[in-house]
Amino acid sequence: MHQIYIALGSNLGNRKKNIDEAITRIGERVGTVDRCSSLIETKPWGFRSSHDFMNCCIGVRTQLTPRGVLDTTQYIERELGRHEKSKNGIYHDRVIDIDILLYDHVKVDEPDLKIPHPLMLERDFVMKPLKEILSVDRK
Repeated sequence: MHQIYIALGSNLGNRKKNIDEAITRIGERVGTVDRCSSLIETKPWGFRSSHDFMNCCIGVRTQLTPRGVLDTTQYIERELGRHEKSKNGIYHDRVIDIDILLYDHVKVDEPDLKIPHPLMLERDFVMKPLKEILSVDRK
């Protein structure tokens, strides 16, 4: 089994419901969700919008490969209504965003998959909830 950490965000529709549904589907298709941070509300990062984000991080135990996790989470995003991906630093409002942050101590550097997530250290809305669930390991 592999320990992975995933960030989730939503700024359209019922944000809490969108995140809850994504977590449920991740639990069904990716692996056992063994940690979940508190939800935090944040302003959009990297673009302007009148819609604030709801964000959290989860820890998941999985047997999937990094590519398997990416394919599955992108499918979940599409199922929940996300059809436009951010590209070249251009961000948009979104029903759900699911990002793989960490996968064990593995490093992946492929055009469409970077682990650890290359921008996570720049994003308080990722690091605050991630630190919350990582602190569970230290207790």
